[in-house]
Amino acid sequence: MDEKKTVMAHRVLMNNRQTGNFSGVLDVLSFDVSEILLETEQGMLLIKGTDLHVNRLSLEKGEVDIAGRIDALSYSDVPHAHKGESWLSRMFR
Repeated sequence: MDEKKTVMAHRVLMNNRQTGNFSGVLDVLSFDVSEILLETEQGMLLIKGTDLHVNRLSLEKGEVDIAGRIDALSYSDVPHAHKGESWLSRMFR
């Protein structure tokens, strides 16, 4: 029997570079006050800024809300993560 994976829509909603709502998130790979790395349906998403905080995380729904000063959003076309690999090895494949 074939397993079908449901693909979530990836959406980014940003307000005044101070808050961001992201959907279609598969995993939060790392975060600190200056960078947040998300695995999304559209590839890896690196969020850079200052005083960044993850306010809400629901991986069941694929949603993440962040706050802080957002300076940059950067996508990479790295394939979806494989369990057991570090996020760094996935980024430089």
